[in-house]
Amino acid sequence: MFSILIPTLNNFKYLKFCIESIKKTSIQNNEILVHVSDDKNEETRNFLSSQGIKYTFTSENVGLCTAINTVAKKVTKNYLIYVHDDMYFCPGWEKPLLDEIKQINHNNFYISGSMIEPNSGHIKFNCGETIDEFNEQKLLKNLKNLNIKDHQGTHFAPHCVHKEIWNKVGGFSEEFNPGIASDPDFNMKLWKIGVRIFKGLNSFKVYHFGSLTTRKNKKTIQNKGDVTFLKKWGITTKFFKKYYLRSKTKYLGPLSDPKLSFNYLLELMVCKIRKIFTF
Repeated sequence: MFSILIPTLNNFKYLKFCIESIKKTSIQNNEILVHVSDDKNEETRNFLSSQGIKYTFTSENVGLCTAINTVAKKVTKNYLIYVHDDMYFCPGWEKPLLDEIKQINHNNFYISGSMIEPNSGHIKFNCGETIDEFNEQKLLKNLKNLNIKDHQGTHFAPHCVHKEIWNKVGGFSEEFNPGIASDPDFNMKLWKIGVRIFKGLNSFKVYHFGSLTTRKNKKTIQNKGDVTFLKKWGITTKFFKKYYLRSKTKYLGPLSDPKLSFNYLLELMVCKIRKIFTF
């Protein structure tokens, strides 16, 4: 049913933990696919080979977008789930996702999970900021009480799309390497082909230790991604999330086109001016 795509960069301990959590909580034979960047001592590749897990490899860091696009070529299942290598899949994630897909009954959707994080995320609940600190028993004991409402316009990993839709938009746009703002860009490409279901599913939960692969030079990367999005689409990521995705609001069904309110038009004009003066 699912091909689970994981990019990794010198993060073996977390990747192994992520894969183990997927295997432990899956109710069907899901496909795990990994793109390995760097891996000078071959530890990650040796582990994946020993587990019979298919992977692609580059000897240098090619960025998250290229990594995912590369490994996505090996997909054999109907649905792709993109995850970070520092995520732990919580028990019970799969059946609600399967039920949601069956209920939608077509391929034009984008479903994401809900992240439990120690310091931020959809659900803030500290079970450790690192694997060494991770308190699995605490998480599992409290899991049924860690809830938010299904939400609108989410764009964070883990997220699930049909293979047909992924191929139609060409996966991630590689001009967003190393990865920041690539998710909103992917959502905008889905919007352009008519996708209007962007749903964050409360019951599809992961524990996220926190973007370990993109922390380095975070400020520089963030600015580059936002500027690239503005130049490409003529609006900011903030504007897109607010007026198109309606992010962080209660899920009320498929989205409609933005209403041409005074605030919408004013903020759109500001975006256009910003684009003119962005180099």
